[in-house]
Amino acid sequence: MKTCKAPDPNPKTPALKLPPGACDAHCHVFGPADKFPYAPDRSYTPPDAPVEDLRRVHAAIGVERAVIVQASCHGTDNTAMIDAIMRSEGAYRGVAIVDGSITDEGLERLDRGGVRGVRFNFVKHLGGTPDLEVFDRVLDRIQPLGWHVVLHLDAGDILEHAGRIARIKMPFVIDHMGRVQAKNGLEQEPFRRLLELMRNELAWVKICGPERVSSAGAPFHDAVPFARRLAEAAPDRTLWGTDFPHPNIAGDMPNDGDLVDLLALAVEDEAVRRKILIDNPNRLYWAR
Repeated sequence: MKTCKAPDPNPKTPALKLPPGACDAHCHVFGPADKFPYAPDRSYTPPDAPVEDLRRVHAAIGVERAVIVQASCHGTDNTAMIDAIMRSEGAYRGVAIVDGSITDEGLERLDRGGVRGVRFNFVKHLGGTPDLEVFDRVLDRIQPLGWHVVLHLDAGDILEHAGRIARIKMPFVIDHMGRVQAKNGLEQEPFRRLLELMRNELAWVKICGPERVSSAGAPFHDAVPFARRLAEAAPDRTLWGTDFPHPNIAGDMPNDGDLVDLLALAVEDEAVRRKILIDNPNRLYWAR
């Protein structure tokens, strides 16, 4: 089983000072494994990155709120995420991973615990398309809760799943800029399709994961034009996140302070940055 690199332990102080209430809308907590074991059928084992590590990084870069996204290494056991949310005194929300066996009581428990969405992985090298019948059933069941669905996919797969995406009746969020590849340019077909998808008023996008988009390596400046275009296409439905602790990074490990300054390059207008960092996450995660 493969293991992951550890995150950079020394986040820089970014040049951009984030506004009070700024939200990291995509980050993870991992373990500690002796308290929150990893899933037996996981595809990778990360270094422990408990909530204390997340708080330390956020304090260093100026983040006050966060959305913790369940990652596949913990499977459908959302306990570590829920524990972190409950200890945050209202500063955290969560996105869970569930399967078809979850009960209505289980969904209500997650809702009380601060969960506001579910995530499905469509990325082929991470396991590929989920059971689509389960996908449809889960979406039907979470809609009355006012949740949303997060789609982790490659932008090139948007066409393959276009019909199913078009049938989604709740907000849906595209992770990591659709994992487009910067080396193929802004006019590449997958990115054009992602921009077209953002015309859908239910479509949201996270301008995070530049290290997954870049082909130039740190500091990932070649990912900036893609983030800029997406923020211009849907400024009221764009979120930003660090993706701390950056699981499954084969190339350069990002520094979380640098990621804040990449946001400043991608979104120069302070009012739009405020939407992305405060207003948009408020609507999606704290408006109830």
